[in-house]
Amino acid sequence: MISSYKQNPARIPALGARAFALLLLSLLLMFLDHRDNHLDAVRNAISAAVYPMRIIVAAPVNFWAWASDLSKSKKELQTENSRLRAEILLTAARLQRLTSLEAENNRLRDFLEARRRVQDEVRVVTIMAVDANPFKHNIVLDLGSSQGVYAGQAIINADGIIGVVMEAGPLTSDAILISDPGHALLVEVNRNGLRTLAYGTGEFGRLDLPGLPNNADIRTGDLLVTSGLGGTFPSGYPVAVVDTVTRIPQDAFAEVTATPTAALDQMREVMLIWSAQHDEQATNDE
Repeated sequence: MISSYKQNPARIPALGARAFALLLLSLLLMFLDHRDNHLDAVRNAISAAVYPMRIIVAAPVNFWAWASDLSKSKKELQTENSRLRAEILLTAARLQRLTSLEAENNRLRDFLEARRRVQDEVRVVTIMAVDANPFKHNIVLDLGSSQGVYAGQAIINADGIIGVVMEAGPLTSDAILISDPGHALLVEVNRNGLRTLAYGTGEFGRLDLPGLPNNADIRTGDLLVTSGLGGTFPSGYPVAVVDTVTRIPQDAFAEVTATPTAALDQMREVMLIWSAQHDEQATNDE
């Protein structure tokens, strides 16, 4: 640099003069721009020219910010969806419980209404167990002989006859449903008093009445009620409704089936009947 300065000593003063001239020009331009805004067009043109460069330079930063927001929004949506799904499941569970309670209230209301219609003493009991054997329709009740339950005691619900107690233990009782293949009860047609036996078939929704002759006065839709004979079931309780009556000329007896009035496979609670006839007999035995 020293040798260069020695060869051209006038270079430094020339650079100083140029810098001074540029400074004056800058001050002049600033003055003119401040007073009359003469450089607005130039400034706008330069701004428009460098705008694409700004976009390109800022693109990575903007893309990263957009990706971060998108990821955050996705996580927030997933969290919100999970929370809403949990709330829906909880609400559905509560609704099912409310539906169950409503059905139970309706069932108990039917029991109360049925109890008002029953003249004999009755008590609501709960079914503890059901026989797993498909050919045996037996149930276990949560009351026994210590509460006054006795063998041969009739069982009903709000819709009609359910079955009969077979054996009464100290705290629980074993009972048989009228649909059991080994059970039969004497019924009568409510319309005309015609009596016959109704046999269980092993199906909850069907009873057979095989002892009726072809000329018997029985029709589809007839209500069958307990006759009161035999001492087991009090008279007048609904048992079944005649479903089919088939008369075959060459046979002596008609084929008659009936549907129990009570839903025998949809019970939780039933009612035990203490009939006045049994109480009188127990008093005489004493």
